[in-house]
Amino acid sequence: MNEIPTPKISEILAEEFMEPFNFSAYALAKHIEVPTSRIQGILHDRCKITVDTSVRLGRVFGVSDRYFLTLQNDIDLRNAEASDGSEHR
Repeated sequence: MNEIPTPKISEILAEEFMEPFNFSAYALAKHIEVPTSRIQGILHDRCKITVDTSVRLGRVFGVSDRYFLTLQNDIDLRNAEASDGSEHR
């Protein structure tokens, strides 16, 4: 069976949010008042979305404060289930 690969939070943030708004990592970081390294860490899969970052991103992109955190948790859960080789229990 062919499985659809789980998207990465970095891909979703870059392609679905930053590109349409024409934000670079630097511009987004300045806009939400966080260090550029935080956004770069997310985009390079070195950091996960935190509660603080989710709130800030949600407000700038017009989604709920929990949107990015929930998305990160859903991705993590899918990856954990896939790596365990188990189905939903």
